[in-house]
Amino acid sequence: QVQLVESGGGLVQAGGSLRLSCAASRSIGSINAMAWYRQAPGKQRELVADITNGDSTTYADSVKGRFTISRDNAKNTVYLQMNSLKPEDTAVYYCNARIRDVWNRPNDYWGQGTQVTVSS
Repeated sequence: QVQLVESGGGLVQAGGSLRLSCAASRSIGSINAMAWYRQAPGKQRELVADITNGDSTTYADSVKGRFTISRDNAKNTVYLQMNSLKPEDTAVYYCNARIRDVWNRPNDYWGQGTQVTVSS
């Protein structure tokens, strides 16, 4: 299992940028996939971006071209670079680690979240 701690959230003006960090308690190179999710008030939690241990990435359509997920295995940290932020990006952002067992059953681990607020 793994413990995850997010940081880097805050208040930013529309059009600005933020970089979120997710520090893991173990080697992320051994974790099948890391991801960022977000949840806005009154809305369901949604996948923003993920990255596999093979560095394959996936993005939600709403953030393609604006957000970039990356990782630094030496620091056991995953990042989400957020550019051209919009008010609709306002949400609590959660780091997720998905670890699959030998039967390919996923186990998800979550951080406590970091608030991102984009002013109009």
